[in-house]
Amino acid sequence: RWLRQHEYVEKLNMHGILSASAGQEQLLTELLVSHAKIPVLIGELIAVEIWKRKVFPVLCRLEDFKPRSTFPIYVVLHHEASIINLLETVFFYKEICESAEDSILDLIDYCHRKLTLLAARSTKAQAVTSADLCADPVPPQELQKQAETMEFEISLKALSVLRFITDQVEILPLSALTRMLNTHNLPCLLVELVEHCPWSCWEAGKLKKFENGKWHEVPPEDQVKMTKLDGQVWLALLNLLLSPECQRKYRFDGFNKSQLLKLRAFLTDVLIDQLPNLVEMQRFLSYLAVTDPAPPKKDLILEQVPIIRDHILKKNSGKWEAIAKHQVKHAFSPTEEELKFQARRWAQTYSLDMMEALAPDKPRCRVCGVEAAKRCSRCRNEWYCTRACQIQHWQKHKPACNLIA
Repeated sequence: RWLRQHEYVEKLNMHGILSASAGQEQLLTELLVSHAKIPVLIGELIAVEIWKRKVFPVLCRLEDFKPRSTFPIYVVLHHEASIINLLETVFFYKEICESAEDSILDLIDYCHRKLTLLAARSTKAQAVTSADLCADPVPPQELQKQAETMEFEISLKALSVLRFITDQVEILPLSALTRMLNTHNLPCLLVELVEHCPWSCWEAGKLKKFENGKWHEVPPEDQVKMTKLDGQVWLALLNLLLSPECQRKYRFDGFNKSQLLKLRAFLTDVLIDQLPNLVEMQRFLSYLAVTDPAPPKKDLILEQVPIIRDHILKKNSGKWEAIAKHQVKHAFSPTEEELKFQARRWAQTYSLDMMEALAPDKPRCRVCGVEAAKRCSRCRNEWYCTRACQIQHWQKHKPACNLIA
């Protein structure tokens, strides 16, 4: 049952990516809102995060943990990445943020935990990639390395989700603002990310940056160019520091003020040319440097608290080893037939036919542009409405077809 659920999430994720690339993700967001699925996804996200922290390490230490295949465990590890990627795709929309309701507090806490991991990782300044995996490691070592690589990419997705949440500070519940500004002090955490930039590092005298899912060397002429991740941090800071409501609630005490003023060193003319809105940030920091903003009023309020994570932890406290042993026996030791069945299901999920079925636009004929139902049987890459159009296009398509096929 859980594997079917993951399969549905993965299909939603693929549909979201395809729809976003075509600028047609509105249908997906309407479905998620109307069926109240955002709180469900957030709950599932936190459940998998807890499993990775509490059950997975115990599972890897078990002496009798010698799986025939580590694929079922990898699917669970990948589940968190699929959900956070889907949330990153849809949280751009105001109605998605509103539909999260009280679970937005749990999502803010989740994002804070991931950003804290990013800030801690930045002190190591090393690029962890799939190429770092050993050639033939024992299964637990392989799984732990894969989990570490995925954790970094998940944290970067959480940064984007948090930025989209800060875009909607006007509609967030009061408890959400208090949690971001005072409980977690996200402005100072974002300053830490600006300072240490964990998605870039120096190796052998060369600058590397993490973009589009991989590390790559940056030529000298592009080293001052702002990446998408840099932009997400600066936009989140703009939203949190320049909003009047946030300014009323945030404590500009001595420590917070000194941390925020560190940003002035990074607000160069080159950076502001790439993101002109940072001029307002520069003005605000100049004003902050010579003034002492009034402390926030200590109003007596009833504050909401996140409940999903605490509920799961309390319910399963002291049971993690028993859960790991049960899952080794009943979930992660499939028979050969069960493995083959799962492999066939995943092959269907990631097939070209499935991706095209999820795409928002129907394929078009390569020749005349009308809706097409047939495609080249050799390379399966070009679409045609009729046999006549395929024959007409064959001489142009033949070299590419031979290469792909």
